[in-house]
Amino acid sequence: MTLLAILLEVVGIAKLGAGLGAGISAIAAGIGIGQIGKCTVESIARQPEAAGDIRSNMIVSAALIEGVAFFAIVVCLLILFL
Repeated sequence: MTLLAILLEVVGIAKLGAGLGAGISAIAAGIGIGQIGKCTVESIARQPEAAGDIRSNMIVSAALIEGVAFFAIVVCLLILFL
């Protein structure tokens, strides 16, 4: 097997891994934000007077998760196209 064939095979596997990584990071972010929403609704139902603090903490947490997921997807797409 020539060196070129080996490199092309490795690049194909890397692109497969990048595609899977992008998909997994998007799914994981969706699950994480869903869990945050679920717990927020339960917390507000238990303690309605703290709804403002709970909601603001939920927005910050969801933004952090979304930022990490976006970064992971960008890295995977850079691997995929470069």
